[in-house]
Amino acid sequence: MRILLVEDDRKAARVLARGLQEEGFVVDVVHSAEEADEEAFVTSYGLIVLDRMLPGQDGLGWCRALRERGVTTPVLMLTARDALVDRVEGLNLGADDYLTKPFAFDELLARARALLRRSDLARPSVLVVGALRLDPLSHALTGHGQPIDLTQKEFALLHILMRHPGEVVSRARIAEQIWKDDLLAIDNLIDVHMGNLRRKLEGIADPSIVTVRGRGFRLDVGAA
Repeated sequence: MRILLVEDDRKAARVLARGLQEEGFVVDVVHSAEEADEEAFVTSYGLIVLDRMLPGQDGLGWCRALRERGVTTPVLMLTARDALVDRVEGLNLGADDYLTKPFAFDELLARARALLRRSDLARPSVLVVGALRLDPLSHALTGHGQPIDLTQKEFALLHILMRHPGEVVSRARIAEQIWKDDLLAIDNLIDVHMGNLRRKLEGIADPSIVTVRGRGFRLDVGAA
């Protein structure tokens, strides 16, 4: 199971990450909401452990933004604020559980496992379109049963298309969801990554990626 740990205290982050790894988790560590935002949109996580107080955008604001964008990954929020009003605010803005610092690692581990058990029923569905099978949680893709190795950006591109088979996904939507940037700034970059993705999917006729001029891209099913 992969966990995203968002903690600006680097020493505390190292200790928590090491403890979680010793319990069998795969842990990605970032130190700001901006870094976390990029990771969360190119990788599917089973759990996000999020410090409330972060440089720049705080953890509470980022958690709220995640929920507004439809991300349902469980969030365990860490904070030094133990007032009832702070806990209620965190839960109301999208956190699934709230742990006050200082805390025992065993308690964090128990709460993390409880959230993971609870979220198993709502874990991201494996997507199957034609000969492609994409597992968002394990970040695995196969075509005709054979593994296909993609970069994070290529995986994110295909993930968006496979969530909407037969529908046009606009360039602007791709730019915002994957790069968090204006389309004009990365339009050519989208074409580069899409071209690389198409090459890696060569030999898989169904589905195929179609460019819809002036609009975006569509994953065509039954095109062969």
